[in-house]
Amino acid sequence: MSLVLGIDPGTAATGYGVVRRADDASVSLVECGVIRTSAREPLPVRIREIYDAVVAIIGRHDPDAVAVEEVFHGKNAQSALKLGHARGAILLAAAHHDVMIAEYAPRHIKKAVVGTGNATKDQVGFMVKQQLRLKDVPTPADAADGVAAALCHCMVGSFPR
Repeated sequence: MSLVLGIDPGTAATGYGVVRRADDASVSLVECGVIRTSAREPLPVRIREIYDAVVAIIGRHDPDAVAVEEVFHGKNAQSALKLGHARGAILLAAAHHDVMIAEYAPRHIKKAVVGTGNATKDQVGFMVKQQLRLKDVPTPADAADGVAAALCHCMVGSFPR
């Protein structure tokens, strides 16, 4: 049995999901949610808040792996740079706790979970709900995206022996 912490980074909202993968490859949701930071705070404070929250999640669950969504190369370089700061805090938290890190492109996560790299957020949420046999789609969408990153690793990633 393995635990995977999936994370969809963001400076305002970082979605996460902890998924248990049993030896028979079945998966179940342990916890999901969103780490929120205040836009009124300076960026270094927000990055520290993300780091501290990820450390707390790692402490609660002791995951075998952390699956992190890579930076989406959009049109706004400033947004990509801020996202990179959030990812750095997440990677540092995992590295400080000697947790294996796997990074996946957004299209790779969507393809693994939905079957197409062009899936919408609604489609990702629906498939997360279906695969984990949940009553409802995890909300907000950032949480569902974090769960999707964890599911992607359960499907295509490798686990430490």
